[in-house]
Order: sequence, then C-alpha cells, then structure tokens
Amino acid sequence: MKPRSKGSDKGQTAQLSTSAGACDRDTSQADGGASDVPDSLGSKLPRSDVLLDIRHLSKTYVADNSRFGSKRSLVHAVSNVSFSIRPGETFGLVGESGCGKTTVGKMLVNLVRPTAGEIFFDGHNLLALKPAERKTYCRDIQLIFQDPYASLNPRMRVGDIIAEPMLTNKMLPKKQVEARVNELLEHVGLANYMRNRYPHEFSGGQRQRIGIARALALRPRFIVCDEPVSALDVSIQAQVLNLLDDLKEQFGLTYLFIAHGLNVVKHVSDQVGVMYLGKLFEVAPKHELYDRPLSPYTQALLSAIPTVERTKKRQRIILEGDVPSPIDPPPGCRFSSRCFAKVPLCDEVEPELLEVAPRHFCACHCVGARGVRGETP
Repeated sequence: MKPRSKGSDKGQTAQLSTSAGACDRDTSQADGGASDVPDSLGSKLPRSDVLLDIRHLSKTYVADNSRFGSKRSLVHAVSNVSFSIRPGETFGLVGESGCGKTTVGKMLVNLVRPTAGEIFFDGHNLLALKPAERKTYCRDIQLIFQDPYASLNPRMRVGDIIAEPMLTNKMLPKKQVEARVNELLEHVGLANYMRNRYPHEFSGGQRQRIGIARALALRPRFIVCDEPVSALDVSIQAQVLNLLDDLKEQFGLTYLFIAHGLNVVKHVSDQVGVMYLGKLFEVAPKHELYDRPLSPYTQALLSAIPTVERTKKRQRIILEGDVPSPIDPPPGCRFSSRCFAKVPLCDEVEPELLEVAPRHFCACHCVGARGVRGETP
C-alpha cells in the first residue's frame, strides 16, 4: 500500500476480490510442510523472533450467582486462545460481534484480568509481574479505542488529553510536554493551534486522530487497534488506515488490529486470525487465508464480501441457525450447529488449532495434516 497524504479525502479502502474456497481441497495445493508434524499455535515460532506471544488465554465472567454466593453459570468470553505476533507485523483479528475480539485486546492492555493463560511480551510473562514492574511494560502497549466520541474527555482540551499520559508517567519535564504535544499533532495530520479546542469541536475522523496521538504519546512498541474505523465514514476510514500504516513505518510499530470487515483487515494486516464464540478457528498469512481458506467458518465469512468484478463472482455461503450461547457452548466444535461440512466427530470432540501448512493454523476435524478437507456433505 502506497502512503497517502494524511489530510486527503481521496483514499479508498481496497476492494477485495477473494473467492471463498470450496470445502473440498486438492492435496497438491497444500503439500508444503506435509512432512511436518502439526504443532499447536504459540509453540512453533522461536521465542527470539516474537514480540507478543499469547498462550492459552481465557476469560470467563460470572453470569449468575446462587443465593449463597456460589457461581451457577459462567460466560465463556475467550477460551484457550493462542497466537504470536512478530515485531513490525500487523495481526488482524476478525469475527462476529460478541466473539471475544475486544476482550482479547483489553487483556493485553491490562484493562481485564485473564482467567487463565499467559501473555509474553518481549520474552516476559506480563501476568507474573508485580504491579510496579507491569507498569513499565504498560507504556510499551497502548490502545486505540473503538469509539472516537466516548474515548475523549469532553471537559478537557485536546492538548491536555494528549499530555496526560506523559505527565502521569513522568516521561518528560513539563516544559517539554507542550513541544511533544505539538509534534504528535503534526504526526497525525492536525494543526498545532487545535490543541486548545475541545473534542466536540472536531469531526469523527479528527477525534480518532487525537486518540491515535494519545496512544503514541508514550512511544509504545505495540498498539491494540480496537476497531478504530468502524464508527467512521468510508472515505475517512481510508484516511485513518493510511495514517496507521504511515505511523507503523515511521516508528516501527506492531499492531493488533481488531475489526469486523474482512476487506479492511486485508488492507492493513500481515497475518489474520478468525474468531468464533471465544475460540480461534484459523490463523494464516493474509494472502494464504484469503486465497485458500480451510475453516468452513472462514469460507462463509469470505463469501459474504461484496465485489464489483463480474469475472470474480463467488458463491455465497448462507449459515443457518443461531450462534450458540457463550454461557452454554456446545461440547464439541462451537461452530458445529451451523457448519455445512460437519462430521459426527464435530459434535463430540473440540478440534485443536494445529499447523496444517507453513504458518497456516486451523481448528477443524475436516482438515488433515496436509490441509486437505474431506468431502462436503
């Protein structure tokens, strides 16, 4: 993607022309790594080559207590999620509303405490650190919120909003904070004089730029982008996406990009993970996942992407039934009640996320060690 000017209104997100793969797969398409023994995600990559390594991360919430205070039902928001992100990469995390994407992001920035699992950042287990030690790493991991309207304090001027994290962490002397704020505003395409305005005086896209400037204030290495463009118009989305891409190259940032739209994720990501009902179903480099999806759920998502190219029409896969409740998920595969390729084993055993091709992981009983899918029922 070529960099575009930060104030341009002409940027457009790339249209995708990806056809969802059929459930049947040819053995010759996935013979790379056929002799490798599949391994669980999060333990295959060397630790020295990973900035963020999430292992078996889970989060449950209490949905109901008994009269005596015991837990009667739990919401399984995130269940046994594992993935790794290398320095300089953008990892796209997609899925339906309520699948646990935002909960994963909040656990990374310590807004939500995981129920189980480990989070390794630069080789250090963040969940095992003391609060004072964890605070140091909190500066390296920042969050861009989804809602540019609710994430800014309406009673504070923009300059004070951006300066607050620097003053709280005593990053710079007060005399240098003003110059740093002006510098950050310039990086995100806003004029210096705007620092004295209040958030209600800005448009949605400008507010999101302010949120990005605040996230950059502590010079982080890793940023969680929690659906940063979902509340913006399409033309403004393109501007913000191009801005994030420019900042990534300029400051050497690493992103976890959470989104609903698969077209947006393909535009910005290097690697993509697909979540459903708290579980990670497929992880692969973006071109591998979009060109050769293995999970039936990924195929259904890709088939729903609209295209204007007549020569690349795809057959729409309509999923029947409702999403199961996270309070009482199915005993086997969580997608089995809606899957068009279900086999009897899907209702009994939960599939593991295994590497079926180089850097291509999939949790599906229909996918063998060579990435070959069985016949579609």
